[in-house]
Amino acid sequence: MPKRVVIAEDEAIIRLDLKEILESEGYEIVGETGRGDEAVDLVQEQSPDLAILDIKMPGIDGIEAARQIAAGTRVPVLILTAFSQRNLIEEARDAGVSAYLVKPFQRGELVPAIEVALARFEEFRAIEEEQARLSGEVATLEDKLETRRVVDRAKGVLMDQHGMREAEAFSFVQRSAMQRRARMRDIAQEVLDGTLVP
Repeated sequence: MPKRVVIAEDEAIIRLDLKEILESEGYEIVGETGRGDEAVDLVQEQSPDLAILDIKMPGIDGIEAARQIAAGTRVPVLILTAFSQRNLIEEARDAGVSAYLVKPFQRGELVPAIEVALARFEEFRAIEEEQARLSGEVATLEDKLETRRVVDRAKGVLMDQHGMREAEAFSFVQRSAMQRRARMRDIAQEVLDGTLVP
């Protein structure tokens, strides 16, 4: 089954390029728009596997659209931005964005960015499931994001200091949490503190 994608980009030529690249790579475009508010509606209507959003759009911007998508439909979001400012990237991450790609991008950068977005979204879902399993209650978005931040930092340590790939690092944290019946956030903190090593 091809992955189903919604594209929201206010520059028609970029939107057309995205559609062409994605279709040639085997993705199915199930909706496209130039407005952030319409993107939220399209995601709710179509339930795609991924939403690709430009950061600057009329209606609402891509970050607010991602926030609304994260609060409702729960679809991975890849943000396109002409800006690589740290504060924008952190704001996007806190809004539930799985990955970002800086414009102008090369054709060969798009699919890897999509794969990162999908993988990080699966990690986030695993964190949510783990929190629900351990606590028996639904964690707040703030709790989930804080857990994600700590786990992401721990993955970075495992990758830098132990030569792991990103998926291996996440798997180590997840597996350790399951074996010890602990929260992934606590395991990640132990990695950061240096008290847990592979």
